[in-house]
Amino acid sequence: MWDPKYKEELNHRRASAYEGGGEKRIENQHKKGKLTARERLDRLFDEGSFVELNTLVESQDSRFGMDKKKILGDGVIIGYGTVNGRVVYASAQDFTVIGGTLGEYHSKKICHIMDMALQMKVPYVSINDSGGARIEEGISSLDGYSGIFYRNTKASGVIPQISVILGPCAGGACYSPAIMDFIFMSRRSANMFITGPTVVKTVLGETVSAEDLGGADVHTAKSGVVHFAYDDDNACIDGVKKLLSYLPENCDEKPPLSVGKAKDESYRLEDIVSDNQRRPYDMKDVIDTFADTDSFFEVQEEFAKNIVIGFARLDGETIGIVGNNPKGGFAGALDIDSSEKAARFVRFCDCFNIPLLTLVDVPGFFPGSAQEHNGIIRRGAKLLYAYAEATVPKVTLILRKAYGGAYIAMNSKGMGADIVFAWPIAETAVLGAEGAVSIMYGKHIAASDDPDAEREKLVAEYDRQFMTPYIAAAKGYIDEVILPEETRGRIRSAFEALKLKDRNAAGFRKHGNIPL
Repeated sequence: MWDPKYKEELNHRRASAYEGGGEKRIENQHKKGKLTARERLDRLFDEGSFVELNTLVESQDSRFGMDKKKILGDGVIIGYGTVNGRVVYASAQDFTVIGGTLGEYHSKKICHIMDMALQMKVPYVSINDSGGARIEEGISSLDGYSGIFYRNTKASGVIPQISVILGPCAGGACYSPAIMDFIFMSRRSANMFITGPTVVKTVLGETVSAEDLGGADVHTAKSGVVHFAYDDDNACIDGVKKLLSYLPENCDEKPPLSVGKAKDESYRLEDIVSDNQRRPYDMKDVIDTFADTDSFFEVQEEFAKNIVIGFARLDGETIGIVGNNPKGGFAGALDIDSSEKAARFVRFCDCFNIPLLTLVDVPGFFPGSAQEHNGIIRRGAKLLYAYAEATVPKVTLILRKAYGGAYIAMNSKGMGADIVFAWPIAETAVLGAEGAVSIMYGKHIAASDDPDAEREKLVAEYDRQFMTPYIAAAKGYIDEVILPEETRGRIRSAFEALKLKDRNAAGFRKHGNIPL
């Protein structure tokens, strides 16, 4: 028989680690509307599945009073378990322990679980709630961040990486979430910024609150840094679980098959999309007509609303959707923000074997000096690059307008689309009829006896000659012109036919040079 002291000592150490910063700090955490790190992990993982590692690790630094602040676990909990029945690895910073600050052994724990996630090829979830670098440990804290960033980069495109911001995330700590695939953020308790309000006030004389500088609403609607924002910790974590249900565990696997809900076939696409090219509609209403019921999960809903991106299911199988949104602003035209938003999503889907559906109704790239001066050439090129680079099955549907360079950028046939469909009301051209006529016949119209009548006649002729899908279909740029009621069936059969697509690119290169 063992001496009872051995078990007693282990149980005592475990209990000390499980207490975190103690009852008072846990109570303060709850008063802020925040869960503790352990409560967050309990919410994320299937009941009873989480296994903790490195529970007894503690800081090895005794300078600047750290010998009195040491707590087992060192302010971060790491481990693995199952989410929706599939293995996931995770870390969760504990704000009740030294403010969740990152020191040498805190970072080593995070790096350890990241290494395991990459070796096992399973998703990694990072829950952030930290006061930043642990000043008492100096350069070791900064080196800890570099180790995390390095692993984020090495894991990119191999395993899904999800960051959840449920408290402060400032300074260098922001760059780990930025490298990861998706960022979730709580509106109630979280903020992110490289330099906080105090530094901004000191350096620039600008007074701004933490919320206005880096709150969830700022990062979802203005900066585009955050992909999903929810009201509190529980809702955020439930969102993470939902996202994971669409994703494969790694780049070698396909997304999981779900049980698709029966479609409501009462939708009439003609009632949503008018043949009046100027009348706006919400592309999300179109998606709802053919995706499995309640399956569309929009990404970056509040940012660059002129384009819609997100995951959906067709008969239970995950697809990624990119669609211009005439109701979202700029009549659905592409601009800097929408181009970058869509490009990153396309590249994610390509990394993880998620077929792409592109829904096109685009009048062009949005004009103006602000766009040109802020790099629409370079930044718009990211979307062309992403589509051309993508090797997953790619299906395109042109609903109405597809003009100019934006027609090319929205996964046209020449950019590598496998199958391109168009509705009978679709228009593919360099310009809309009125713009084209003004350029080609401006002087002629001005010199005519009845300029208005002459313009109307020439516009009608241009419409007849160019503004139909049949010219593009005759040249093979469109594979098939389909009726709206055939949309779901044609999309489903196209992806079914493309399931065995050979994704091996011809020739070797280390990597391309995307126009960052």
